[in-house]
Amino acid sequence: MITLNDFYQGFRDPKTIGHLAALIREQAAQTSEQINIMEVCGGHTHTIMKYGLLQLLPDNIRFIHGPGCPVCVMPKERIDHAAVLASQDDVILVTLGDMIRVPGSMGSLAQFRSQGCDIRPIYDPLDTLNIARDNPDKTVIFFAIGFETSTPMTAALIAQAEAQNIPNLLFHINHVLVPPAIDAVMADSRAQVNAFIGPAHVSVISGAKIYQPAVDTYNTPVVVSGFEPVDVMESILRIVKQKVSGEAVLENQYSRSVTYDGNLAAQQLVDKYFTVRDSFRWRGLGPIARSALSLKPEYQHRDAERIYAAVLPTAEIDDHKACQCGDILRGLSNPKDCKVFGRGCTPQTPLGSCMVSSEGACNAYYRYGEVQNGN
Repeated sequence: MITLNDFYQGFRDPKTIGHLAALIREQAAQTSEQINIMEVCGGHTHTIMKYGLLQLLPDNIRFIHGPGCPVCVMPKERIDHAAVLASQDDVILVTLGDMIRVPGSMGSLAQFRSQGCDIRPIYDPLDTLNIARDNPDKTVIFFAIGFETSTPMTAALIAQAEAQNIPNLLFHINHVLVPPAIDAVMADSRAQVNAFIGPAHVSVISGAKIYQPAVDTYNTPVVVSGFEPVDVMESILRIVKQKVSGEAVLENQYSRSVTYDGNLAAQQLVDKYFTVRDSFRWRGLGPIARSALSLKPEYQHRDAERIYAAVLPTAEIDDHKACQCGDILRGLSNPKDCKVFGRGCTPQTPLGSCMVSSEGACNAYYRYGEVQNGN
C-alpha cells in the first residue's frame, strides 16, 4: 500500500543531497561571484535550517531570508484591527491559527481571547461558514491573511457566503502579493540579492510566470523550488549553473506541481472578488505600492474594514526598537545579528513577528540552529 512517506522520502535521501552538494561545489568553484540567494518563502528557510543545508554549501553561496512569511509581514496596526474587531459586542473573530500569537501594540489575539473575546483559530477557512450559520445572532468576521496561496480559499468562502445567503459573515482582508515584495527588496540600494528561489505554493496558484518580470528587470535568476531538501539543493545547483554561464532565466524545478500559467480557475475566482489596493504597509518593509488585495466595491457589504471603520485605529505602529525583523525581512541582517535573538526574544516570548511565526526566519534559526541562551 502506498503511504504518504512514499511521496517525499526520496526527496530527503542523504546520498542524493550529498551528490547535489558535490555538484554545487564543483560548479561554484568555476565563478568568483558571490552568489546571494534569497529564498522568499519561510517554508524554504525552515528546510534549509532543519536539514543543515547551509553547512553543505561553499563559501561563495549565501542565503538571504526573504519576506515570504504572511504572518511575519503583517504590521501591528492590522493585528490591532483584529483585536478591536474581536472586542466589539456580539462579534466572533475567526482567523488562521498562526495569527493568534503574533504581537500587536495592544497584545496578541491569544491575550484578548484569554480576556473573554470570542476568537476562534481555524485551519480550514470554510469552517467559518458553520460558525456563522450556528451563530445567526452574532457577526462573524474572518480575518484573512496570506499570499497568493491562500487567497483562493478566502474567495471560495466569500462565494459560499453569497450563494448560501449568510448575511452575518464579514471579511477583513489582508492578502498580500509576492512580486511587489521582490521589487521592494531589490529597490533598496543596500540590497545584495542576485538570485531568487521562488515560493512553491504561491506558484501552484499564480504560476511561474509571475517571476518573469523580476528576471527581466533585475537580470536575476529565479528558480521555483519545491520544499524538500533535494528540491532546494537542485534549485541551488540550477542557480549556480546560470551564474557560471552568465545567464539569468526563469526555471521551474517544482514541475511536479507548478506550471508556467498556474491554476487559472483559482485566479479567476480571486479576480471575481478582489481588486489590488493602491498601497499596503508591510511589517519591516513599509508601504509597498499595489502589493495587497481588498474586496471589490460590489462586495463592500461584507467588508469589515469599511463597516467598522469608525472604531478601527489608523496610526502606523513600528516594531520594538530592539527587534531587527525589518532588516531581516529585507535580507539586510541575519537573525543572529539581532541583540535580543534567543535572549529576550524566543518563540515563547517573541518580540517580533519573525520569531513568533512558525515560518519566520528567527523561529527557524532558534529551532534548528542549536540556540541556547542567545548563543
